[in-house]
Amino acid sequence: MTALTQEEVATHTRTVVQGLEALRNEHNSILSGISSTLSSAHHPPDSNVIAEKAGILQRSLDQIELGLSEAQIMLALASHLQTVEAEKQKLRAQVRRLCQENAWLRDELASTQQKLQASEQHVAQLEEDKKHLEFMSTIKKYDADVQDSESSMEEKKDKSDDPVVDLFPDDDADDRAGLKRSGDFGSQASLAAMSPTPPSQFAQQVNAGYEIPARLRTLHNLVIQYASQGRYEVAVPLCKQALEDLEKTSGHDHPDVATMLNILALVYRDQNKYKEAANLLNDALAIREKTLGENHPAVAATLNNLAVLYGKRGKYKEAEPLCKRALEIREKVLGRDHPDVAKQLNNLALLCQNQGKYEEVERYYQRALEIYETKLGPDDPNVAKTKNNLASAYLKQGKYKEAEILYKQVLTRAHEREFGAIDGDNKPIWQVAEEREENKNKVKDSAPYGEYGGWHKAAKVDSPTVTTTLKNLGALYRRQGKYEAAETLEDCAIRSRKEVSQTNSHK
Repeated sequence: MTALTQEEVATHTRTVVQGLEALRNEHNSILSGISSTLSSAHHPPDSNVIAEKAGILQRSLDQIELGLSEAQIMLALASHLQTVEAEKQKLRAQVRRLCQENAWLRDELASTQQKLQASEQHVAQLEEDKKHLEFMSTIKKYDADVQDSESSMEEKKDKSDDPVVDLFPDDDADDRAGLKRSGDFGSQASLAAMSPTPPSQFAQQVNAGYEIPARLRTLHNLVIQYASQGRYEVAVPLCKQALEDLEKTSGHDHPDVATMLNILALVYRDQNKYKEAANLLNDALAIREKTLGENHPAVAATLNNLAVLYGKRGKYKEAEPLCKRALEIREKVLGRDHPDVAKQLNNLALLCQNQGKYEEVERYYQRALEIYETKLGPDDPNVAKTKNNLASAYLKQGKYKEAEILYKQVLTRAHEREFGAIDGDNKPIWQVAEEREENKNKVKDSAPYGEYGGWHKAAKVDSPTVTTTLKNLGALYRRQGKYEAAETLEDCAIRSRKEVSQTNSHK
């Protein structure tokens, strides 16, 4: 006799139950007939025999009832076993996923250990080279100093003869700089040489308004790490495997699935796979609207990511309504004067600027500037960045005076933070530059501006923003024919850029 499966046992049990129920009905019918016979005749001659038959039928009926009860218990037990088996299969799927993550982590650890060993060997070799160079330098220290001085002077002369930055960059470069300052968009010219999204920005774009659940956090961090390093061949399979597991366990319409779709879309965006990224973001948007509601911050984050994607493809007209809807959600949820609203205003202004809607551009930038100054204070880096963005919009319209005022405000604030209030002996760099311009014909050689050449080193604002402001105001001076003032600011900007690069190289 072959062993029966659980499903076959349950099927046979149901058949037996049906038979027992029919037998019980038959017994009840016979028993009721016997009872009616006994009641109709007061003292039938075979009453003892009939009573004995009734007793046998009653005992048989009790056995049938017991069999039915046991069959019901078996059916309930079979249902419970099926539930336990389904739970076991789900746990097995989770164990497989954890084993895969463990294998990925082991591979990453092994790769890191190999890199560490190679780095240690390289460091040892560099130490040997350093000792050799130190020995060679002790031999060469008696070489003629005159030749060194002459070569140094030639280098300084060559550096001073470098061409200055053009008055206004081409549209692609200017858009790229403005888009980069705004924090989210990039111009079409920059798409070909796009660098991976930094980890902090990547995480912010994915997580905005929705907390990553614990079961996804490790995998989420791994994907962000690989994507920020440009290791897409590892990040993409990780995302796809996670999506497959999530859809099996939670279904497609789940916020965790939308989060993973967002991550994969941003990875595709960094690879310039814009069509695939757009499809994933639209899918994530539909899921988040369905599960979280149309006015959830996570919906605004997905809308913003879609707008960024369209902006990178130059589809500014399609991106604008998405950005406006994201702005409406953030205003409704966070309040009209929240810093995230100001960030969205910057993005919207940039989209309008690329469409030539300068009246709206000015309104959006001015409102963003008001929020930043009110909520974060006048010294927040976003204030200087937004003023630069607004000045860029003024330059495109030929409003050079308004742009000049904004550039001077940025530089003045940076000076006040480091050197105190402005007075006759404490002047910002732009004022020094204009005085050198006024006195260039009175004195043959203008006096050097000394410590002003390095004032920016300790300015507690975003140094790239200050350097950009110096270059832009210098270009504006050059357009006005103020060449001495322009050279003063441009020289200061060049020094700033060199010192920043030297600082970074020492870190």
